Amino acid sequence: MPAFSRERLRTVVDAPAFQRTVIAVITLNGVTLGLETTADPAGRYSTAFLLVDHSITAIFVVEMLLRICGKGRAFFRDPWNWFDLIVVGAALVPASQSLSILRLFRFLRVLRLVSVIPSMRRVVSALFTAIPGLASILVLQLLLLYVSAVIGERLYHEVAPQHFGNLGKSLFTMFTVLTVENWPQIAEDVMATEPMAWIFFAGFIVVSAFFVLNLLIGVIVSAMEQEVHSIRWKEDQALELTQHIAVMNEIRALNEKIDRLAAALPVPVEVVDVVDGRAGPANHARRD
Repeated sequence: MPAFSRERLRTVVDAPAFQRTVIAVITLNGVTLGLETTADPAGRYSTAFLLVDHSITAIFVVEMLLRICGKGRAFFRDPWNWFDLIVVGAALVPASQSLSILRLFRFLRVLRLVSVIPSMRRVVSALFTAIPGLASILVLQLLLLYVSAVIGERLYHEVAPQHFGNLGKSLFTMFTVLTVENWPQIAEDVMATEPMAWIFFAGFIVVSAFFVLNLLIGVIVSAMEQEVHSIRWKEDQALELTQHIAVMNEIRALNEKIDRLAAALPVPVEVVDVVDGRAGPANHARRD
């Protein structure tokens, strides 16, 4: 494609109006997919739903073609573009019995809102950035859960076998306590025989549900701050580059003016280059 045509297409697909149109189509797709799950509308208007689905698929295909033609190879360097391409391409799979499971990917088209809206894209990118820190905290949480389950099984397997009869039951019980759901009932069953068991449950909840989960929140917030700062840093770098180019152009224009003034003098003069600071004789013709 000629560079001029590609530039015009890139301007079109990057325009706010084009992005808003895509968001509106994705929202409409989400509404129709939700209505299809209800029995009456899907039975009465199945043909209309099918027509709308095909129309939305055609719009998405045209959008993908415009973006590929407008951005060229740069389109395939963005992972979000690959996500959009896979989601849209899955909707084109023939509805055969062996490939019917792939047709379910059309429900993922609603997730394209994440790739279209920049703020949501930043949130997801921050979550991916936080994965190393999240993995470490998750391992710490699993170790705490395992150790607590072993201790609970050793201490209360006789007084509450329904909760701590073996390691598997103990793990499930401690996970239930971790979610802070129905843990008072579990504690009461144990405390009926062991009155001091509340110390074990309260300590586990404080350490796991409060401290460790707050660490998870802190890692995610830190990753989001880094993502926002990186975007601002890129914007600042682009602005500094633009300002640097503008300053250098002004300096070159000043050099050209100095050269013209030096050429108009009747005798040679020392001319200092503003850009590199080197001085040299100006060999200009003497006036008659």
